[in-house]
Formats: sequence, C-alpha cells, structure tokens
Amino acid sequence: MSQSTPGSITGAGSASFTPPTRRLMGPGPSDVPARVLAATARPTIGHLDPAFVGMMDELKELLRYAFQTANDVTFPVSGPGSVGMETCFVNLVEPHDTVVVCRNGVFGGRMLENVRRCGATAVVVDDEWGTPVSLDKVEAALREHPEATLVAFVQAETSTGAHTEPGPLVALAHEHGCLTIVDTVTALGGCPVKVDEWGIDAVYSGTQKCLSCPPGLSPVSLGERAVRKVQDRTTPCQSWFMDLGLQLGYWSSGARTYHHTAPVNALYGLHEALLILREEGLRAAWERHRRNHLALAAGLDAMGLSLLVSERDCLPQLNAVVIPEGTDDAAVRTYLLNEAGIEVGAGMGTLAGKVWRVGLMGYSSREDNVLACLEALEAALQEQGRTVTPGRAAEAAQRVYAG
Repeated sequence: MSQSTPGSITGAGSASFTPPTRRLMGPGPSDVPARVLAATARPTIGHLDPAFVGMMDELKELLRYAFQTANDVTFPVSGPGSVGMETCFVNLVEPHDTVVVCRNGVFGGRMLENVRRCGATAVVVDDEWGTPVSLDKVEAALREHPEATLVAFVQAETSTGAHTEPGPLVALAHEHGCLTIVDTVTALGGCPVKVDEWGIDAVYSGTQKCLSCPPGLSPVSLGERAVRKVQDRTTPCQSWFMDLGLQLGYWSSGARTYHHTAPVNALYGLHEALLILREEGLRAAWERHRRNHLALAAGLDAMGLSLLVSERDCLPQLNAVVIPEGTDDAAVRTYLLNEAGIEVGAGMGTLAGKVWRVGLMGYSSREDNVLACLEALEAALQEQGRTVTPGRAAEAAQRVYAG
C-alpha cells in the first residue's frame, strides 16, 4: 500500500475551487456585480502605501454618503457586521451602565448578548417577531429606568423582515438623555438610513447585504456625543482590536499609525460597490428595492402565499414568506437551489420551519431575479402536491412593473 508524504496534497482539494453560479436571494450575501469582483482582483499594495491611504479617505467619504452623515468617525471595521456590532457596544457600554435593548428578532437578541458581555445591566423590551419595536414600550422602560444611558435597536430585522422606523425611537431616547446604537446591517443601501437627520449616535452595517460587496467588512459611524462617551470612559475598552481609540489612529485623515493589516483587496471592493451606489443614487436604489418587493409580493399572493410582516412594516429587501401548512420547508429550498440555482434562506429561531427568507438586496434586487424566483417557487410547490397555476405569479409581478 502506498503512503502519501506527510504534508502532501492528494485527491480532494488538490484542484482550484470553482464555485457554482447562484442567484443569491437569501438573507445575505447578495449577488456581487462583476465590477466589484474585478476590483477585488487588482494588485495588492501595502496598507500604509500612500496610494492606499488616499483610497481610504475616498472610502470614508463614500460611506458618509451611504449613511447620510457628516460624521468624521465613519469607516469600515475589518470583520463582518457582527464585528461592527461589537465595536459599537464595547466602546460605548461600560459595566456600570444600564442599556435598554429592543428585541423583536434574532439580532436584537445578539445586541442583548453584547450588553451582558460588557458587564452592563440590560433592560429588555420585547416585541412579537414580525412586528416593529414598540415606541410605547420603550418609553415605559425609559420612565421605569431613568438611570439608562443607551437605547439599542435593529432598524431592519433580518430574521423576520420587519422594519422599525428609527427617527421616533432616537428622538425618544434623546429626550431621556440616552445615546442610541442602531443596527442597519440589512438596511443600508436598501431603504432610507439618515444618520444625521435622525440624530443616530452610533450605527453599524455590513457589506454583504444591500451594498452588494463580498462579506468581511462592517461600516460604522459615530456622532459627536458617542465620541465623547468613548473619550470619557472610566474603564478600558474590553477589546484591544475594536478599541476605537486605537482604530481611529489608523483611519484618521492625518498621519496614520499602524494598528492591523487591513484587508486591502476587500476594501478595493467596498470602494467600488459604494461608487456604484453613488452612481445610481440613494433614492433610486431605495425605489428599486421597493418596486421589486412589490412585484415579488404580488406574485406570492397570486400563488396563495403571504408575508409574515404587514406591508406597512415590511422590509423591501428581506421578505419572510409564510410556509403553507403541510409543505416541506427544506425540500422546497433544496429544489430551488438544485433545479434553479436560487438560494433562499430558512427561518431562524422561533421562525425555523415557518418561513422562507427571500432577499432582494443590492444587485440581487432585479426584475429577472424576481421572475425567476416566482417561476421556480411555483414548480417547487407543484412538486409538493400544491395546486399552482404556472405563470400566474409572473403575470402578477409583471403588472406591478408595468404599472
């Protein structure tokens, strides 16, 4: 019997990996335009190279446009949206703080976990999954806990497809002397995010959703009040890597100090993705997401399917479709993937097995994707023995586009 040399590569894994072509219509990542993929393949240069430093300044300005803010502290953290979340919490929350955490889905629950790991006291405001955060419940919590210093909530809850309007919640928090942390991971680029107009103190997002960039970076932005809170800390930030006092030395516009080796090529991709967003224009992007959502919803309705969230509170970029009774959740998703090359997401937490999460994010939010998804879903439901009229869903969607 022959033996391979220790450390040698044989058999599986010895050839370059070629991924299959998919339509990414789940909760993320989304389809990435060829322009962005090409940008990531450009020559790598040093992360302190003057040319790269100039690109970093452009990147910060492009992010300010996306966030609709003039905040100087606006930059991408090296890591996915969860790292952006932790960056905000570990810098703004100290062990003696009381934080009101709004939980109406999985990602509100992750905010809560961050508060607990910071050693702070959490006051939890729970709302039913699939509904927005209740302003009245938050107000009651703030009245009951005048010692609270911060309110945290998710604008676009990826686990349910529910949208919470940030403006009123931020205003309420400020009335009670609290700062705000807002999760816009799925919101940014797909629906209005207006950091300055709403007065958000700290916000974070991700690149792999409506910005249509590969995963791995998390844009954050902090206003003056949040920066003062960071500067006035009485305890050290519990994370060395995410300590803004150190990160900002690297992302400052002046002489940069070494902090870590930035993901150079990933930042090329984000720069290109933000250029594409600016070329389209924010309002046009928001409208595109809305129009494709309405077409998808019309097609689903024609199939007898419904969305978990009411139209008034529904995210255009993330649609939680209620699975009909007696339908095999996994079988439908497997059919879509294997027969049509379409990826949709499963339900999370209490919604596992109850919804499919259909994403229309960024470059994935296109008419051809909507029509392909509806056609494939009709076929998948027929495989499950449901009575479906082929083509009816697409016709309903086309009427929306025509209208």
